[in-house]
Amino acid sequence: MPFVIGEKCLGERYATCVEVCPVECIHPGQYQGQDFMIIDPEECIDCAVCKPECPVDAIFEDEEAPEEWIRINAELAPEFRNNPPVEPRPADDPPRREHAS
Repeated sequence: MPFVIGEKCLGERYATCVEVCPVECIHPGQYQGQDFMIIDPEECIDCAVCKPECPVDAIFEDEEAPEEWIRINAELAPEFRNNPPVEPRPADDPPRREHAS
């Protein structure tokens, strides 16, 4: 089961997860006019190294992720796959918006 990036990444895009991904399956782009990252479900090997790297806890195991975000990651993957990488934001940089726990 692949991992999924959810709503807490919307507008944040720390991209610290990208640095640890061994298969480069995490891609940046714009969603709803905001910075966002997705995990390509066709490329993810379910290694879980990305999850602890996310400072806003936006990464879910597939079975724990809201259905909406599973669908969004899969739909955006073909478009985001070819986007150039982004410079990671420091994990200790405060979130740009408040996130519900």
